[in-house]
Amino acid sequence: MDKFTLIQEESALIVIDIQERLIPAMPTSQKVIENTNTLLSVSNKLEIPTIITEQYPKGLGKTVPEIHYNINEVSVHEKITFSGCTDEVIDTLKQSGKKKIIITGMETHVCVFQTVRDLLARNYQVFVISDAVCSRTKENYLNGLSQMSAMGAVISNTETVFFDLLKMAGTQLFKELSKLIK
Repeated sequence: MDKFTLIQEESALIVIDIQERLIPAMPTSQKVIENTNTLLSVSNKLEIPTIITEQYPKGLGKTVPEIHYNINEVSVHEKITFSGCTDEVIDTLKQSGKKKIIITGMETHVCVFQTVRDLLARNYQVFVISDAVCSRTKENYLNGLSQMSAMGAVISNTETVFFDLLKMAGTQLFKELSKLIK
């Protein structure tokens, strides 16, 4: 069951290409931003390292200002490859020692898909957050999720990850963060 279990000390979050010029083309972009921010807040409180990628920011703009990444241990990496597994990102992951990677971002069937494929090939355990990734069309979104699942990624959702990382109710941290999912 280890493949399906998130553990704070073993986890990292990668936010893929939630950028200014991509947002208008994504029908579910606001939900993706909201859920990504929930996961960023949890990651911040649990001191889970976060990596943000930006696909060709000169053309697609920077990460949208609605993404709140003024948090602990965040690194932003520009890329021109569709996969987020650039040398710099892989070096950052290796330095962190984390093997369970939580993925949010866009587009599900392009940059998210290629990043997940490359992480799996490097023996990372990958959790794709279905309500925090999106594509321009529902068909491409569903196809991307299906392919990533077939490759071995765990397809999950924001609330499952939230509760799995926190492990128990009744703590001060749970009380503080539970408002994020109401």
